[in-house]
Amino acid sequence: MLKGIPKILSPELLKVLCEMGHGDRILLADGNFPAESMGKNAKVIRCDGHGVPELLDAILAVFPLDTYVEKPVSLMQVTPGDPVETPIWEEYKSLIGKHDARGDATVQELERYAFYEASRSCYAILATGESALYANIMLQKGVV
Repeated sequence: MLKGIPKILSPELLKVLCEMGHGDRILLADGNFPAESMGKNAKVIRCDGHGVPELLDAILAVFPLDTYVEKPVSLMQVTPGDPVETPIWEEYKSLIGKHDARGDATVQELERYAFYEASRSCYAILATGESALYANIMLQKGVV
């Protein structure tokens, strides 16, 4: 056991977060995201039973967002015409603001297929049990 480390961060996940360097990206994927097929070149970590918000909060407690890019956080844009609401995004923005003074100014939306393409070059993908739609969020690591 360690002090000050959120308990939800497993040893495997902590190791990956430590291994990541400046500019590397990690994707917190919802339960519908094709984590294994998109993550063929990434470390895929199963986080079944956990939602994205609780993992995001814990990760941002130890993970600096990149300050050398304007938008180090990416969300998968809702496909035009898809009647899906994304209230979880407001929760994400609140959590980001808790850990980064720039708040929701760090967030961009990527078109669905552009998001998929970007996910292929992530260092790691966390496959969560999140049931909200369009709940995928990608973080780019900064420096300490």
